[in-house]
Amino acid sequence: MKTLKFLFDRNQGWADAIKKDNPHFFSQLSAQQTPDYLWIGCSDSRVPANQIVDLPPGEVFVHRNIANVVVHTDLNCLSVVQFAVEVLKVKHIIICGHYGCGGIKASLDQKAHGLIDNWLRHIQDVSRFHQKELSLLNDEDRINRLCELNVIEQVKNVGNSSVVQNAWKRDAELSLHGWIYSIENGMLKDLDMCIETAEALDKKCRL
Repeated sequence: MKTLKFLFDRNQGWADAIKKDNPHFFSQLSAQQTPDYLWIGCSDSRVPANQIVDLPPGEVFVHRNIANVVVHTDLNCLSVVQFAVEVLKVKHIIICGHYGCGGIKASLDQKAHGLIDNWLRHIQDVSRFHQKELSLLNDEDRINRLCELNVIEQVKNVGNSSVVQNAWKRDAELSLHGWIYSIENGMLKDLDMCIETAEALDKKCRL
């Protein structure tokens, strides 16, 4: 039986190093969870939320799926949003995509991929909304631009969810952010989707 012992060995080394630097780290961490940030990102293993923004465990509540999609039929994602907003009282929801996303590429290649094709249709909808702009770009630029446009659409979807709309009605301190990450240089880019009210969201949607 393959028990992946080397991963347990690495875990031991990691925990020992943390405790050497801060003996009370894990006791403090286990006492409560009070993150200010909900991160909705891609499942890609090269895009780890905490490391990208250099925050320790406990600081970022995370949900990840293929191509960082938020749809109103995904009860998994919406339950995470509700827990983050209503229980953890996060102040920021960050939707972060990344350039060269495999899910974005797959949505454009006109091939059958199996079960995931049902999920990719959400991205194909985004592509259809922006067909004129995307048709003017070469293949690489088209993929990267769709990565950006997908983030923007998902910010709108989060903002239009009943959880966020109700939070704004209660005057909760809650803002949405759309970012994109470059695996090639490790840098984040702000896509100018910082939204703090329902009125601001409506304005962005009209634009």
